[in-house]
Amino acid sequence: MAVSHLRNTPITGKSYTTPADATASQINGCSVCVDIHSRELEHAGEPSARIFTVSAWREAPYFNDAERAALALTEAATRLADHPDPVPDEIWDEAARHYSEPQLAALVISIATINAWNRLNAATRQIGGDWAEQVIQSASQPS
Repeated sequence: MAVSHLRNTPITGKSYTTPADATASQINGCSVCVDIHSRELEHAGEPSARIFTVSAWREAPYFNDAERAALALTEAATRLADHPDPVPDEIWDEAARHYSEPQLAALVISIATINAWNRLNAATRQIGGDWAEQVIQSASQPS
């Protein structure tokens, strides 16, 4: 329910589940998820520059403060073992400044979910490919 809440809640006009998914997937080296979420971004009409630079979001001029807060939280929560304080208060507080409690909860659940998918795909050596477009097409069709 929380993830669907984020997906159905405008956050500065767009859902940040997909860029967060792409960011975590890039960090984790999950080719399947990078492939799928890059195609999802393209299918949703994201400009190429944003798709190509999501992994360098700090240096790219294409992301607003709310997006940067979600991407920073995604990166911190994905790289838990890299720092003694994996999600510093400043990262959490900046995300909380831009998102309501339900949106923030949904974002955290979404980050945990994509990290689980990344690990499943990496452990079973899944490979991205042409089938990703079929996944995108079937997901975008009404039920």
